[in-house]
Amino acid sequence: MNAVTVTRPPAAVVRLLNPAVLAALRTPLGGPLGRSVLVLRFTGRRTGRRYRVPVTAHRWDDGLMVLTSAPWRVTFRGGRDVDVTFEGRTTPMRGVLVEYARTVAETYAKRIEELGPEQAQRRLGLKFAAGRTPTVDELVAAVEREHLSVLWLKPR
Repeated sequence: MNAVTVTRPPAAVVRLLNPAVLAALRTPLGGPLGRSVLVLRFTGRRTGRRYRVPVTAHRWDDGLMVLTSAPWRVTFRGGRDVDVTFEGRTTPMRGVLVEYARTVAETYAKRIEELGPEQAQRRLGLKFAAGRTPTVDELVAAVEREHLSVLWLKPR
């Protein structure tokens, strides 16, 4: 049994919820949601299509980060400009994808420690075996198996 697994809602649920989340963020009702969700606006690297993606926000030092395994993440390999709407403000930022397994695992471990195991499982979309906090080595295995990555966002 794997110490860490990714929990994903069905694609149909995501297709229904994303527009609802985007709509809610544009209203006063989106206030509490706006403190934990940010919206990425970017152009696809191959399609040239514009995307608006709501994701869970995580603060770090002087910027923000997104912890994800979503397919759109590869757009940010090598860095890419992105407009980030967070807490009611839109800021031009630079997104850089980090895929090096040890660095990603250590970032997840730090975030798990900050949030605590219960909240980390909900906020990060993970499930920990036996309800215990995974080790960095167990997280490295999950990063490699599940294609977990970190998207660092810094102001341009």
